[in-house]
Amino acid sequence: MPRSTPSKSSFVGLAAVFAAFFFAAGAPTPLLSLRQQEWGFSASALTIAFSIYAIGLLVALLIGGTLSDHLGRRPVMLIALSGELLSMIVFIMAPNITWVIIARAAQGLATGLATSAFNAAITEHAPANRKKIAGGLAAASVAGGLGLGALVTGAAVQFTPDANTLIFAILAVIMVAAIAYVSFTAETVAAKPGALRSLVPRLSLPASIRREFGAGLPVHIAGWMFPALFLGLSPALLRLQFGLDGGLVAGFTAFLGPFAAAAAGFYFTRHPARHSTLAGVSLILAGIVVVLIGISAPWLPAIWIGAVLGGVGFGGSFGGQLRLIAPLVEPRQRAGVFAGIYTAAYLAFSIPVVIAGLLVPAWGLVPTLQAYGGTLLVFAALGVVIQAVRLRQQPAAEHNPLPVRVGA
Repeated sequence: MPRSTPSKSSFVGLAAVFAAFFFAAGAPTPLLSLRQQEWGFSASALTIAFSIYAIGLLVALLIGGTLSDHLGRRPVMLIALSGELLSMIVFIMAPNITWVIIARAAQGLATGLATSAFNAAITEHAPANRKKIAGGLAAASVAGGLGLGALVTGAAVQFTPDANTLIFAILAVIMVAAIAYVSFTAETVAAKPGALRSLVPRLSLPASIRREFGAGLPVHIAGWMFPALFLGLSPALLRLQFGLDGGLVAGFTAFLGPFAAAAAGFYFTRHPARHSTLAGVSLILAGIVVVLIGISAPWLPAIWIGAVLGGVGFGGSFGGQLRLIAPLVEPRQRAGVFAGIYTAAYLAFSIPVVIAGLLVPAWGLVPTLQAYGGTLLVFAALGVVIQAVRLRQQPAAEHNPLPVRVGA
């Protein structure tokens, strides 16, 4: 039986491994645009390639979201890493868009299986004096990974002859190293019967979190629609509205928001969770207004400024929401609850972009993006109102959150 690494180092190490999943998820944004130019596939195929990742992720969350509560965190994390490694190999060898879609589906399944298990494990490995930042660190891992994946891959597209092979070969090596690392981490929950029964799709929303979860839905929808705009639609915007098709500018545009979110996630952990959520969703509201101005003008710097504003808001609001809910959940419920949170998040991340992609041929790019931004704005405004009301109603609870309970 492998020895266990100390929880203090595992806390940071597992967050880094979790970020690697999202680095890999952000990498295809510049590559799909390049592949479309090389292979000549349709816009609908591009939409499928983007959406199939989110569909696979949601399927894995719904079916396997509570699996680590039964098998343990470590076995599920290792299965997810193995699936991610397989998807990297398929990306390298893919001869056409069909195989890219298969790789994206496998990547989505692996990431979905990893999401609840890694979130729970990060929380449980956090030292006692770091429990409050566990949710923020997990959120930063997601956002930072997406942003860096898009930026690094965009640079590779711009400056190397075979960016696809280079990026996914490096990621394959990282996944092999991650498998070895996770094998030596300590298990934080005891295995219990019911693993097969847990595969029946259901979400875990204990009574203790239902009001908080419902109040946070507009925040999640606005927050996750924001990076999806840049990761899913910005290459088309840059090419058609600004005449820019370089990999580096596409990667940089997709990078700004998620990177700002990751940096902000760490900053906001110093502040009460409710304040972070309210400030974050307010910044998302401001960010989408600036982005819409940049799209309509058109003025690219405004889009970049709006991306940073909204990204900071995403980091504050999503991390704040995780910190509001985590202390209310029993250890045995944690993976299922995270599955529920991320199911809502990825529905917001995927479905609106898919709808927008289908509407572009009929409506045109700019009107579609304006409608997308207007919808996001409505949810952000609703989130501001709800969080302001809850802050006013429960100031004592928000200033003195319960400690996160740790499983055996």
